[in-house]
Amino acid sequence: MHTCFLTCAVTGNLTRPEQTPHLPITPAQIADDCLAAAEEGAAAVHIHVRDPATGRPSMDVELYRDVVDRIRQRNREVIINLTTGPGGRFVPSEDDPRVAAPGSTLMPPLQRVPHIALIKPDVCSLDFNTMNSGPDVVINTPRNVRIMARAIREAGVVPELEIFDSGDIHLARDLIADGTLAGPGLWTFVTGVKYGFAPSTETLQYARSQLPPGAIWSAFGIGRFEFPMVAQAWLLGGHLRVGMEDNIFLDKGVLARSNAELVAKARRIVRDLGGELMGTREARALIGLPH
Repeated sequence: MHTCFLTCAVTGNLTRPEQTPHLPITPAQIADDCLAAAEEGAAAVHIHVRDPATGRPSMDVELYRDVVDRIRQRNREVIINLTTGPGGRFVPSEDDPRVAAPGSTLMPPLQRVPHIALIKPDVCSLDFNTMNSGPDVVINTPRNVRIMARAIREAGVVPELEIFDSGDIHLARDLIADGTLAGPGLWTFVTGVKYGFAPSTETLQYARSQLPPGAIWSAFGIGRFEFPMVAQAWLLGGHLRVGMEDNIFLDKGVLARSNAELVAKARRIVRDLGGELMGTREARALIGLPH
């Protein structure tokens, strides 16, 4: 029987508070949702933070510290995975595409990782994509990815290699080959983002075939593809992710009231397919994290 671990991405960067009243915003709400997701079977929680006053995405280190402290006061085992994704989006102005328009967040690579060096979570995401993302562009140049990867490694944190398209895999393998990253790696395939990987069986089969031997991989789908990709990832031997960063609906037209509801549905899908979710200790051992 295939067992897999599940990561819950509780709030994200792009989901807006006006889309759902159930999106966690404050450090207390984010921590509570992480803890409830862990109770339902999530071995790991992927965390962004938001300005408590506005609900807008934030990179405030103290907000990250507050969330992590609240989680650790009540749960010492759940795997904490902090994002380093914000800071890569570029929106060109219409008059001069070299000039950033409102909505751009592009910043130097080391300004995207200070919370990793200070808080030292178990895991942090490391985005490899330079791509069209909806109407905007996300830029993660090989140089900037290398700089962030070195900072993450120096902090003693395990990077989760976020893969949006096939070229990202080749870049990540180059960084493993030259020693910037330790292989075989912890990989996550992001599917359903417009102009990125399609949410399909064929995509996962191809992406999986490009990984180094022994790599640990997860996959997830955005929006309505979230739960179909839970099944696909499990069937192909991978690990899973759900959460309000990726999808806010429990069923068609039915808003999830919490991240825990999304985790519970994913767990039911896995069980209906004949599998089980790993406990946190088992997932830590697989990734190579201390208990």
